[in-house]
Parts: sequence; C-alpha cells; structure tokens
Amino acid sequence: MKGDERPTDRQPERERRLAKFAVPRQRGHSRSDWTGESAALYCRISHASDDDQTGVDRQERICRDVAERLGVSVPSDLVFVDNNRSAWKRNRKRPGWDGLLAAVRAGRVRHIITYHPDRLMRQPHDLEELLHISDELDITLHGQANRRNLADPDDRFFLRIEVAHSCRSSDDTSRRLLDQTVDRARDGLPHGGKRRYGYTPNGMEIIAKEAVIVREVFSGYLDGDTPQKLANDLNRRGEPTALGKEWNPPSVRALLDSRHVAGIRVFRGEEIGDGEWPAIIARGLWEEVRERRSYRAPVEPTVDEEEDGRFYILRGVVICKKCAVRMAGSNGRYLCGRHQRTDSASCGRNVSAPTLESFVRDAAIRILERIDVTGSAAPAGLSAIDEAAVQSDRQELADLKAMWEDRELSTREYRSMRKTVEDRIAAVQRKLVTRPTVEVLQGLVGPRAAASWTALEAAKDYARMNAVMRFLFSAVIIDASSLRGRTFDYARVEIEPNPNL
Repeated sequence: MKGDERPTDRQPERERRLAKFAVPRQRGHSRSDWTGESAALYCRISHASDDDQTGVDRQERICRDVAERLGVSVPSDLVFVDNNRSAWKRNRKRPGWDGLLAAVRAGRVRHIITYHPDRLMRQPHDLEELLHISDELDITLHGQANRRNLADPDDRFFLRIEVAHSCRSSDDTSRRLLDQTVDRARDGLPHGGKRRYGYTPNGMEIIAKEAVIVREVFSGYLDGDTPQKLANDLNRRGEPTALGKEWNPPSVRALLDSRHVAGIRVFRGEEIGDGEWPAIIARGLWEEVRERRSYRAPVEPTVDEEEDGRFYILRGVVICKKCAVRMAGSNGRYLCGRHQRTDSASCGRNVSAPTLESFVRDAAIRILERIDVTGSAAPAGLSAIDEAAVQSDRQELADLKAMWEDRELSTREYRSMRKTVEDRIAAVQRKLVTRPTVEVLQGLVGPRAAASWTALEAAKDYARMNAVMRFLFSAVIIDASSLRGRTFDYARVEIEPNPNL
C-alpha cells in the first residue's frame, strides 16, 4: 500500500463491480407508457352466493371501460370468462383462468383487468402462481378502483392480504352453508337445490298435478314401459319437467331413482331416515321400481367391448374366481378385469366367449323350461309380527335421532346405529317387493323355451338376452383350466343361479 492511499479510496471500485448484482428498480408505470399495450380481461361469477354477485356481462362492460380509460387494447381472444365457477374450490376447473395464465406465459399480456382481485383468485396458491409467472414480465393488475404492479414488492404484499381475506371469507361462507346443511338434515328437511318434480321449490309440499304424473311414471315403468316411451308420452302431452324442459330417458330415470318422492332423506349419499315432507310414492312401490331398475338397466360395455363390435351376452355376470372381479369381453374371449395391469396383481385368466355363452345358454334354457311364473303378482302385505317389528324399529330411529340432537351420541355413533336399524327395516320391507319374473321372462318359459331363445338370437335382441342371464344367474365363475391345449374345460365353469328363483 502506498503511503498516502487509504482503504476508503477503493470504495468506488467495489461499488462499480457490485452494480451488476444489484436488483434493478422497476420501471415507472406512467399511463403515457401504456397506450396501445395489450391487456387481458378476466370475468368470473361463482355458483355460490358470496359478497358480490355482479354478473359476468356487467363485469366485462366495467373492465372494458377501465381499458378504454387506460388507453390499452383488448384483443378479442384475450377476454376470459368463467361463469358459475368457484375460485375457492381447489379441484374446480376454471378454463378462463387457465387460458389467462397461458396468455401471460406466452408474453401476450402486459395488463390484466378484472372487476376486483377476488374475481381473479380466492386462494393464495393461485396468486403465487400468477406472481411466479409474471416475475420477469412486469405485469400490472387493474381493478375497478385500484391497480397493483405484480412486480412491485409493496403491491405483492397488499395483494396477498386481499387474497387471504377473500379466502377467509369463502371459508366462513362454506362453514356456514355446511352448518345449515347439517341442521336441515337433522331436522329432516330437504336440502337445497333445483326444484324437484312433484314438489314446490322448498321441497315440502306436493303439487297435485305433478304428483299424478309421478305416479303414472312409476306405474308405467312397472307395466313394462321404457324410459324412452314414458318420455315420449309426457312430451306428446306437453308436460314439462320441473325446469320447464322436455323429458328424455335420463330425466325419467332420475325421477324413478329419486328418494325424495318416497319421503327418504339423504345426506352425503347416505339415507338417514324419513324426511318431514309427504311422500308421493309408497316405500314398497319405490323399492320394487329400484329392484326392476337393477336388472332392466343395461350393463355398460367396456372400451374393449365397444371396439370389438361384438355383444357379449354374459356381460356383468362372468367372474374370475382367482381375483373375484368381473371378466369383460374382448376379441372373442372373456378376460379377467386385471389382465391389463402390469404389477403383481395382473391376471391373465380368460375363456372362449362363444363356447362359454353356448354352455350357459343351455343351462338357462333348462331353467326356463321348468320355472314357474304363475301365482300372485304381489304379496298381500306384511304380517302383524313384521308390522310390529317395523313400527318398533321406526320408534328406535326416532329415539336415536333425539339422542343425536341432544348431543348424547356422536355423529359417527348415530350413523352406525341408525344403519343397523334401517337395515332391519329394509330386510322386512323387501318382502313387499315382487321379483318381476313374468315381465323379464315373458314368452320365454315353458316347453318351447329353446325355440323362443332361438327367436331372440335371430332378432339379435342381445340386450334382452343379457337381462335374462343377469336375472337367472347371480354369477358365472371361471376357475383355472385343468386341461392343456385348446380343449374347453367345462369343469372350470361354476354357474350360480339366482337364489330368489
């Protein structure tokens, strides 16, 4: 070191070398700099009620006014809308939000204009994703009343507070709605939602005219009418659904499956007892329709079956004995449902479809030749002992409900005990359900069963044959073959007739 040189003289040199490592200041955001820059609009409204339900159309008008005032341009493909989409539920898809992020990533956006930041995001992780994307892009977020520079630390701080507040507000709304739902279930009142056919909007009072149609639909279905035929008849008569639309097979099936018309209260997919509203359909009649729906509804084909172009008439019946899973048809064979797995659970068991179907067909015809479908169409009713047992169990359900309301039982204990009692009631009430042998087997029983079945094959009525197979047999179980080569081992096939026959 020279005599007159001091350490402080080196400071300018250090500052010059360190300058390249300094964090650059964000460039100024002057409106004169924004003229003509591209902006994206984002509009959203939730399906649930929250603090601000400004419609997306009005939001877009407001955002366009903001864009005009700022002097930025909004290309038509940079307007993103999520109508009836929650920004609070993490598993809810938001196509508009995803499109906005893609446009930002592509560098097409300098400004994002939204009615309010909580329209854009109500979860902190959404904000952090947007901030991460915009770190190097100097994006400005504009609302109706303020703007935030997503690259500015202070604006990031305030945005995080605003989004956290919005998230807390949504959490409070969710908790309040859940409490209300539980309270309604405890009181036996219907849950909210769209109006149910046959009832007023609150679900508590019957609409007499619609109740008549509900009973007609149930009776017609039991008489053998298909959902398509029932829908066509209602449309021809000009009878709309609860939403004012035309009937179709899915809407008819939804009515047939509705527990509300039977006075049954459901909570989170579980029956929790009788509701406090009047039933249109008696429980026994509703159970009978459910029973018929179980075999009249066709089993949906697998992807392999659809590609195969062949109808496998034992669809839904063949079971792999090793894995206890269904075997699906493909390439002329029934394959274990685990045949496509690549782990240790993979199973390659298979059996020739034509040979197996011919074998089971012969067994079905033998049953059809001797089955007796005569007799009473329905039981007269429950015995006095069964009636007394049902009444006792219903009183027990009422007592359990009272104990739950008084917090003497936990919800878990209440559900477990309630299910035990309801299973007892259901077992007794099933005595009122007639397995509709006459309908499903009509024209197929008796000495000419083989000829009748041949006629079904000639008519290619595969769905009817599948329904009969599922009615006659609870399972066709396939064991491992004890024979080598191409010889079919009939001993590996175990046919279980339906125990109700």
